[in-house]
Amino acid sequence: MSKKRLYRGDIARRLLMRYVMTILFFIVALLTAFYGAKFLLTRSVWQGTEPMYIFAKTVQTNFQVWFPVVIVIATVIITYLMFLVPLGYVEELVDAAEKLVAPSKEPIQLSDDLASVQDKLNLVREMSLRNAWQAKEAEQRKNDLIVYLAHDLKTPLTSVIGYLTLLRDEPDISPKLRCRYTGIALEKAERLEDLINEFFDITRFNLTTLTLEPERINLSRMLEQIAYEFNPILAEKDLKWHNQIAADVEIIADPDKLERVFDNLIRNAVNYSYSGTDISLVMRCREEQVEITVSNHGKTIPQDKLNRIFEQFFRLDSSRCSATGGAGLGLAIAKEIVEMHHGTIAAESADESICFSVTLPRNTG
Repeated sequence: MSKKRLYRGDIARRLLMRYVMTILFFIVALLTAFYGAKFLLTRSVWQGTEPMYIFAKTVQTNFQVWFPVVIVIATVIITYLMFLVPLGYVEELVDAAEKLVAPSKEPIQLSDDLASVQDKLNLVREMSLRNAWQAKEAEQRKNDLIVYLAHDLKTPLTSVIGYLTLLRDEPDISPKLRCRYTGIALEKAERLEDLINEFFDITRFNLTTLTLEPERINLSRMLEQIAYEFNPILAEKDLKWHNQIAADVEIIADPDKLERVFDNLIRNAVNYSYSGTDISLVMRCREEQVEITVSNHGKTIPQDKLNRIFEQFFRLDSSRCSATGGAGLGLAIAKEIVEMHHGTIAAESADESICFSVTLPRNTG
């Protein structure tokens, strides 16, 4: 039975019990008053012409007539008054619903009978406030990031134009200098391509919903292939692999999406590793799960940043001109993909060591 139905049943039972008890209390009070008055009257001597005696005698004689009539009238009045109670509840709930449209910091106050509903509404109100705050913060971070990226586009573009113009206007430049200028222009053009790709990442993340196309894959071979493809980048940055990948591990998953997850984690490790250190890629099997860890040696991530590292548009390096500062979407997308596979992803950092761990079920269905 749903919680919503339990709330309704609890309120209905309380109202029905109150209605029945009110009618029973009235009947008992009426009978008590009647027999109590009769007892008191019988202890006195009355003259047949006294008004009190005539009234009491009339009430006693017509008891079978007036008693049901009084009960019916009282029941109608009690029913009407009790009917107003749920209408009052409805008005309270309507007012509470209006407050939820634009929630404030003030808690919602309802009648005692609606205490359980009040707690539920206040929980929704708090969630709405928190979600609104998070959405506003994410939107602000995204807007700031777009401004930063737009600013960053100018620098490599200006350099590319400058060096290409120099090569065009100075035909007598030595081959060595021409090669150097061409290399710099190419490097800036590649940085420009990275920035444009970051714009595309932001657009895709906001306008599309990730969907899985699961199939049986050999995760061991996938990780080995991804690691192999990073060899030139590691050699360029004086880094080395330290891999321990369990052999022939198969899972049901979307290969393209998982490849993006591990590509992001490894790229992140490469960008934030000290030169001359190792990057560790380890996969272990644990019953119905596999655990993959990507570890590297680099600057310790502060706890406040570690708590937000999987948020959208959050960058460890907030510098606008940092080559390692991406759009802040890689880890957020990785987290979404892992959770879509019913897995978990976590990050730890201490003593100049950074470790990302991903846990995936062997069969996600």
